[in-house]
Amino acid sequence: MGAITTNPGYNKKLLNIKEICTYLGIGQTKARELVRGHNGFGIQIGNRWYADKFKLDKWLDRESR
Repeated sequence: MGAITTNPGYNKKLLNIKEICTYLGIGQTKARELVRGHNGFGIQIGNRWYADKFKLDKWLDRESR
C-alpha cells in the first residue's frame, strides 16, 4: 500500500471521505470512524467530515512505528 503521488488531487489540504478511502485503501465506514475519532486530523464543516492531509500523514507515521 503505497502513497498515491500521481493524482494532483492529493496535494489538497483537506480530503473528503471518498478521497480518504482511496488514499488509505479502506472502506467508507472505517474512514468515517477514523475521521470522527479523536485522532487530531478530522475536521467537520457543517455536516460533512474531512481529514487534514498533513495531520493525517503525521498520524500515520506515528501509528506505523
